[in-house]
Amino acid sequence: MYVLVAYDVDIKRVGKVHKVLKKYLTWTQNSLFEGEITEGLLKQCLAELATKANPHVDSIYVYRIANPKNMKKTVYGVEKDFESMFL
Repeated sequence: MYVLVAYDVDIKRVGKVHKVLKKYLTWTQNSLFEGEITEGLLKQCLAELATKANPHVDSIYVYRIANPKNMKKTVYGVEKDFESMFL
């Protein structure tokens, strides 16, 4: 399945949440990750995030896209290519 994961967490936990998500998905914006992932890996990712985020003050949104071919993505401005930044 294809997912978008957005987060809004306290500044003290941003790095920890980012680090977990980076293991599973592609970073596309400051607090947005996206990519193909299995249900099992998504559950694993969310379990790790549960140890890093505080459910009383932080938010993590997971958007599941059943068929990414039906999704249209338009980027206005510069499309970030984080892969090439680190190569």
